[in-house]
Amino acid sequence: MTILELDAVHRVHGSGATAVHALRGVSVSVGQGELVAVMGPSGSGKSTLLNLAGGLDSPTQGTVTVDGTSLGECGRRALAALRRRRVGYVFQDLNLLASLTAAENVALPLELDGMPVRKARPLAEAALSEVDLDGLGQRFPDELSGGQQQRVAIARALIGERRLILADEPTGALDSQTGEAVLRLLRSKVDGGAAGVLVTHDARHAAWADRVVFLRDGVIVDTAGPLDQPDELLNVPGGARS
Repeated sequence: MTILELDAVHRVHGSGATAVHALRGVSVSVGQGELVAVMGPSGSGKSTLLNLAGGLDSPTQGTVTVDGTSLGECGRRALAALRRRRVGYVFQDLNLLASLTAAENVALPLELDGMPVRKARPLAEAALSEVDLDGLGQRFPDELSGGQQQRVAIARALIGERRLILADEPTGALDSQTGEAVLRLLRSKVDGGAAGVLVTHDARHAAWADRVVFLRDGVIVDTAGPLDQPDELLNVPGGARS
């Protein structure tokens, strides 16, 4: 079953001579139980692809469908509900609310969707435990290290019945051991029936994926995977092996 589908998607910022073509006719689908890694140089369109997949931006042309819902046909409230219920997003800049504790940040999507606090908070504490943050639920973001804050953001993205997980460099502030644990958790969520898209610069992280899509200048230039020798991906002209 296909959870995410981008069909001939273009995204243009600006117009005329100053127009920036972030994506040019990109088509990609991600099925239930599938993790797709997206790689490419800075400015290749990776984050734009994630923003479109999560309904945070709209394509200039083409369609984006998540779990059978065409995002272009959704109003603002319907999009917000879809993101709360079905899409988990690990932002590169985390987007934690400084005035909320770690547990409150993680529980927020559930509470915004109407779940009572008494039910949402235990689920948030359990999600924090899954990312090795036992006992830190009552701390505020500025009382946590950068790596701990990143794990709070990951717990928030994975909580609930998310059908699509979008992760933008989710291990960037983590040591190698913790980063591997986070990738294992992401892989487990996908194996449990979600679909996942992982943006990464690290071929070793891409090796956790079922398939790798390589972007350059807003175009998919190659696909590969699963990777047996991930470092080879960076040594082939054009960026990926066939």
